[in-house]
Order: sequence, then C-alpha cells, then structure tokens
Amino acid sequence: MVSAGFAELERQQQLLATCTRLYQQLSDHFGTLERGLAARSDALRVRRRAFDARTHRALDALHRREASIDSSVARAIGHLDSLSTFAKEAAAAAPPAPDAAEAGLADGLRALCARMDSAAFLGFVVARRKEADALRAEMPEALKLCVDPARFVMDAVADVFPVDRREVRNPADLAWACVLILEAAVPALADPDPEIGSARPLVPRAARERARGMAREWKEAAEKKGGVEGAKPPDAHAFLQHVATFAVAEGEDRPLYRRIVVSFSWRRQMPRLALTLGLEEEMADIIEELIAKRQQLDAVNFAYEAGLQEEFPPVPLLKSYLEDSKKTSSAASDNSSTSSGQSGSNVNKKEQSALRAVIKCVEDRKLEAEFPLEDLRKQLEELEKAKTEKKKETSSASSGGSSGPATKRIRANTGGPMPPAKAGRLTNNVSVSSFPAPTTFARSPSHTSHATTSPSHTSYATASPSHASYATASPYPYDRPAGHGLYCNRSPPAIREPYVYPAEEVASVNVGIAMPYAAPPMSYPAPYAGYGNAMAAYNNGMAPAFHQAYYR
Repeated sequence: MVSAGFAELERQQQLLATCTRLYQQLSDHFGTLERGLAARSDALRVRRRAFDARTHRALDALHRREASIDSSVARAIGHLDSLSTFAKEAAAAAPPAPDAAEAGLADGLRALCARMDSAAFLGFVVARRKEADALRAEMPEALKLCVDPARFVMDAVADVFPVDRREVRNPADLAWACVLILEAAVPALADPDPEIGSARPLVPRAARERARGMAREWKEAAEKKGGVEGAKPPDAHAFLQHVATFAVAEGEDRPLYRRIVVSFSWRRQMPRLALTLGLEEEMADIIEELIAKRQQLDAVNFAYEAGLQEEFPPVPLLKSYLEDSKKTSSAASDNSSTSSGQSGSNVNKKEQSALRAVIKCVEDRKLEAEFPLEDLRKQLEELEKAKTEKKKETSSASSGGSSGPATKRIRANTGGPMPPAKAGRLTNNVSVSSFPAPTTFARSPSHTSHATTSPSHTSYATASPSHASYATASPYPYDRPAGHGLYCNRSPPAIREPYVYPAEEVASVNVGIAMPYAAPPMSYPAPYAGYGNAMAAYNNGMAPAFHQAYYR
C-alpha cells in the first residue's frame, strides 16, 4: 500500500513537471508572437506615417503644378518668342556664323543648337571628348536655345541609341556621349517655374511617345542579348538616363530599373537615378542587398542620397569595406605568391584603390570627426612607396640582365669562336711601340692616325720568354680588363688571363711568324684580305700575333 502511494505521488509529480514545462513553452511562444506583432505594428505605423507624409507632399505638388500651368505656358511662349526674335536679329545684323568645328566650345554648341543641327551635334561632342567637364557645364545653356530641345536631343542620339545604327562604328562606343547629352537635357527641359523645375519636364506628347518607343526598343535588344545584367555599363546608364530625362518611367518596369541599378551601383549617378525612377520606397532594400554583396561603399552613397544614413550608419560600413578589401587582397597575395610579380602589382593597386575610395567618401561626406584619415593616408603612402621600390628593383634587374658579355660568334669554317662582328669596321688603326721592358698594346690618342710602317715599330714581342705577356694597359681607375685597341673601344669578351707564348715561338717572332690560320675569317673586311699571302696588308711582311684569348 505504501509503495503504491509513493508510485502514485511520483507519477503525479512527473505530470505536474510536464504541465509546467508545456506552459512555459507556450508562454514563450505567445510572448514571441506578441513581440513580433508589436514590431510589425510599429513598422506599419512608421510606414503609414511616411506614406501619409509622401501623399501630402504629392498632393501639394499636384496643386502647385496645376496652379502653375498657366504661368508656365506663358513663360514657355515668351521664351520661344525671345528665341525667334533673337534669331531674326542675328540673321539680319551679324555675318554668317563660323563653322562649329572652328569656333570655340561654347560658341560651337550654341550655334548648333540655335540652328537645330542635330546631325552635327553628336559629332561635335565626340570630337571634344577631352573637354568633358567644359561640355557638361556649357551644354545645358546651349540646349535652351533649341526651339524643341526634346526632339533635338532624341535626333542627336538616334544613330547610337537605343541601338547603334552606324554603318562604320568608329569610334566603337558612344554611349558616354549619349549619357552626357541626356544629362544636359534635364535642365533644358525643366519647367520654367523655379518651384517645380525638373520635376515637370516640358516634353511634348509626340516627343514623349517617341521616347517610350526608344525605351521599349532598348529593352527588347537587351533581352535578345541575354538580359540587362549583361549589357555594357554605359549602355545601361544611357537607358536609365533616357527614361529619367523624358519622364517615361513605367510602373511595371520598376523591377527592371532596380536590377540595372543594383548591377551597376558603382556608377556615380545611380543613386540619383534610382530616386528619379520611383524607387524611393525600395531604397532600404537596395542598400541591404548591396551590403550583402559586400558593396558597402555603394551602400553609403545610396544611403546619403535617400536620407537613410541614420538607419545605415556610414562609418561601420566603411570599416567593413576596408576589412573585406584587406581579406580579398591577402587571399589574392597568397594565391599569387608563386606567380609573377604582375599579380603582386595588381594586389597593390587594388589596395590603393580601396583606400583612395574610402578617403574620398569620408571627405565628401564630411566624416573626418568620426573616421580620422591619418592612418589611411599612412597606409596609402606605404603602398605607394612599396610600389616605387618594386619598380626600381624590376628595372635594375632587367637592365642588369641585359648588360652581360656579348655572345660569342662561331667561326664559319672551323667552328671556333671569332672576334666581335664589328671588329673590322675601323676608322682608326693601332700604333705599336717597342720597349726593352714587356711590350703592351696601346691605343693611339688620335682616331684618324694610321699604322706606322717603320721597322722600329714592328717588334711585337721581346726575346725574353718571361716577358712575352701581351697585357693591355687599362686607362680606367677600376680593375677591368680593357679590350684590344683594334676594336675602337668596343670591348671583346673579357680576357681572363694573358697568354704566354712558348719560348721557341717567341724566338721566331723576329724572323717572321707564320699565321696560325691558313685563311682569314669569312667575315673579315677588305683590309684583312692580305693575311693569307705573306701578309701583304702589312709593309713589313710580318703577321700580327693575335691574342689567343679572343679565339677561345
């Protein structure tokens, strides 16, 4: 009975523990649900307030635009009247305008726009590519002189956008010029009312329909080539700028716009284009996507353009970007440790580019107080110094490798080495002197002196065998074996040691020594042609004793 009671108590205790555990789990679950619902409710409230504020702003803008229609139309008509009056006065009073190619940049642009010469406008811009900054500054004011700026701009870019229709594509890529022209057209098409401005571009209905058709044609061509992600960055940029300039953005194309913006987020104008194309509600998601792709620097630019820098603080993103770039550089350096020095140079360039980009971003956003730049500038200086030293080492190594001794030429008839090929191209000969001491060869101080023929100067060796060494006197202060004077300062291969003739051979010098070779080398010039017939080129009839070191 007692054991059965204890067993029942133990069972009841286990059941109570199980119920307590289940209750705790259910409490935690419902607590998590409540917290999630509260967070979502707060987020919805924030979004609702944002939508309400945006709606109020949009309604206010619509009311202002509706009230300003009459005044804007009056300003536009007045502008056209002034243009026509100015054109008539200029045609009546001024001489013919100079050719746009010969005129200055500003005058050329104004002349082309006033004449509505769209065919020559693109060529003028392409020819002045090196003056892109000046073009960007002067083009908006010049386009305002057009009677119909929208038609003029579309006519100017029609040969290369949306597709390149030129028969001869030279230069190959002109999308950059299209982007430049389309950007300059924004202020030219803006509403004259300063309170509205570019928010309402003055594009006629026919021009707007034409712009929509050009946008559809570009999308179809891009899809045929494999999608917008595979398009060239300037082409994709020109498409987005075209849509923004003529205000032909379509609601169903917003996913396409977002794909292009994310794919080419590193281009400077992308954050502004994203807002212009109606992606302001998706900017937070775009920034998170860029962070996930380790494009923190682009995320910072998007956050500042959208006013979300508090939600996405820039300093942690920049530090994370530097850490990722260091990891990438370290991995690349490890992989290229056994390869050529070009890989190391590329890694150095990538590190420098990352540092310069972060420094420029900090300076542009005025973040020096939160992110000091002293350490980054020191790292950049160290990398530049290492790059300079690497270049010096490479140049010295290449120059050192090419300064070695010349390759020996091979004798054609016997297979033995020959003197240098330029040995026979002489403008000066040698003068030989006879001394009681060991005889040495000495180059004549004059480059036009001729060989002496006096018997007193024909002794090539002394009678003593111990003094038969033909050492060459070196005029240089350092220890370097000089070349034979016969070679006009072009040294033959280095002489390792002086040659010592045997006693019997030296003794026979005064009575005429036989030439060690039966015939002259094949490449010897005409002055040496007498070596085989009793040395006719020498008046004393004696063969010269050549250093055998030259024939080793």
